Amino acid sequence: MAVGKEIRTKIASIKNTQKITRAMEMVAASKMRKTKDRMQATRPYSKQIGRIIKHLAHANPEYKHSYLIKRDVKRIGMIIISSDRGLCGGLNSNLFRRTLSQLAEWDKAGIEVEVSTIGTKATVFFSTLKKVQLVGQISKLGDTPHLHDIAGIIRLMLDEYEQGKIDELHVVSNEFVNTMTQRPTIEKLLPVVTEEIEEKLGGHWDYIYEPDAKEVLDHLLTRYIESKVYQGLVENNACEQAARMIAMKSASDNAGNLIGELQLIYNKARQAAITQEISEIVGGAAAV
Repeated sequence: MAVGKEIRTKIASIKNTQKITRAMEMVAASKMRKTKDRMQATRPYSKQIGRIIKHLAHANPEYKHSYLIKRDVKRIGMIIISSDRGLCGGLNSNLFRRTLSQLAEWDKAGIEVEVSTIGTKATVFFSTLKKVQLVGQISKLGDTPHLHDIAGIIRLMLDEYEQGKIDELHVVSNEFVNTMTQRPTIEKLLPVVTEEIEEKLGGHWDYIYEPDAKEVLDHLLTRYIESKVYQGLVENNACEQAARMIAMKSASDNAGNLIGELQLIYNKARQAAITQEISEIVGGAAAV
């Protein structure tokens, strides 16, 4: 029964694949909990340092740091964050699609774009695009990246801004909404918007500075950009593990459905073969 043997081989192969996808699902679930905790731990710092910068800028309106001054936009810099590995559903493709849509809008407006990438997938994708200039890249940061790992690429883009080579700086990454939803976002980092304070200040909110407010603001602005990029990185890591867990669960479920279908086909083929053999025996006996 050659057909039955072929089907049994396919079923065994799919079962082996299912074991792999289930293992990857469990690993991703474990990593997601850790990356999610790390992501939630970084959010308050990023939010608070942004709040302090807005307070300082309003308390010292006479001082204008270069990071606070708006310019005519002719060239834009982007830091694009992706995963190093695949098998995470449409996480990276959705991010790249969103980025390409924004690039098309800027291209129509005659704005040039230069890109730095964090993650192998982004590096491979954007290195092939002719309408963007890839000026820096870093990858293989692992599941527990540190700020000093990405400090160099952040400094590269800040130098580009300070030298006037770019007029705005944006960070592109996936935002973790929940386990089932990861949203690609493009956030402008520079110039820092201070015209609107997100929450009512209420009462006396000014600070006592040591050293003076200008020096504090200079340091905080750099730390703010670093914290926002790092926040995007850890959020993207959490998104990657959540997307991989969902993708591997879907793959395991699909493998189970396929095994069931093949098992039914095998049973039907086996039943047909048995029926044929019985018919041949009965026919042979009648002939005798």
